[in-house]
Amino acid sequence: MDVKGMKLTAREFDQRWKAIDLLRQDPAIHGYPRDTPALSPMLDGHGWTGRPSMCHKSNIDPKYSPDGFCWTPEDDASGEWTPQGLTGSHDAQPGGTWNGKHVYLASWHSAGDRFSRISVVENTGSSTVYQHILLVDPYLDGAGANFRAVGDPSTGPSDQEQAVRPGGHADGIAWYGNKLFLATGHQIQVYDLRNLIRITENDSAEVGLHDGKATARYHNWALPMIGMYTNAPAGAKCTDTAPCLTSLSLDRTGADTLVTSEVAEKGGRPVVQWPLHAGDGLLDTDGADNHSGSAEAAAAWRVPIWKVQGAATDGTYWYFSGECPETAGTDDSDVPYCIHRALPGEEPHVLTKAPPLTQNLSFAPSSGRLWGINERAWSRKAGAQRVVFSLDPPA
Repeated sequence: MDVKGMKLTAREFDQRWKAIDLLRQDPAIHGYPRDTPALSPMLDGHGWTGRPSMCHKSNIDPKYSPDGFCWTPEDDASGEWTPQGLTGSHDAQPGGTWNGKHVYLASWHSAGDRFSRISVVENTGSSTVYQHILLVDPYLDGAGANFRAVGDPSTGPSDQEQAVRPGGHADGIAWYGNKLFLATGHQIQVYDLRNLIRITENDSAEVGLHDGKATARYHNWALPMIGMYTNAPAGAKCTDTAPCLTSLSLDRTGADTLVTSEVAEKGGRPVVQWPLHAGDGLLDTDGADNHSGSAEAAAAWRVPIWKVQGAATDGTYWYFSGECPETAGTDDSDVPYCIHRALPGEEPHVLTKAPPLTQNLSFAPSSGRLWGINERAWSRKAGAQRVVFSLDPPA
């Protein structure tokens, strides 16, 4: 597929960095020194207790050695929060661990897309513990700074500090060094995990600085955005030169790239590779620095699978989550999804069935396993179904 004209443009990094610097000086903000290893304050074995097993039916072929973990029963069945994206320490650095631990990050959007969060999961194989972080958008406020929820509907073009409203439908996610990328619509939002904020006043639904206190809608942690890359205004039509960005994964098998795909009712939309710069962990742009200018797509292919929700590569094969051929076009959200596999330029085939409404995929070079996450919550017909899973694909 021709990538000419397919690009992502850096937006509003400088304003957010200025706001974050001011926030770090506010006595209500409990941040951490910049040399503190990213996420280390959270990786202490405390948090919500998940279940370190495939606690629900996965539909994955047993010959691929399925494994994984589950959320708490409350998150399993939540209608307020829906999981979408998955990444892990296998993406963050080539060795596959972070601070000596196997860590996984999942993205969630709230009902109405007014809030976004990520879960930080320590999974040992015998225990699963996790905590949630609310994603927030820092902004200049007079001589100071404040922050609001990513997805806050009060943010818009009339807001002088924010020329582009951040989308709140947290979808694809990829972890690259200290940086976290989150795809939604026509945006790839960027976060620096070293900017983690500890929230001590967690009994309020408010988000931001109020009356000398920092709050984040009942969350113990918040993480401010540092900037974004966009290819069209929010809500614009998905086109070949400006595809929608509904899934995200990382490819470290050659030159490091971010991989995006676009969901479409009957398929045919692009999967795209975007170049990364290992030095600063940002997209590799044509600007004087990588927080200005535009990044041009490195490669793209059309995917014929219906309702592609995730795409990842092991450097040889491509893997896609989407509808199974025999149930394509169904309205039944309890039927299995399928994981499809293909060589570049060849027709995909079904590798295995997967949990219903499987979303993003992530390949772990350190273990050779393919990871995935599904969004299907409890239903009267099938019960609880949300899992985070991995499988060992054939060579």
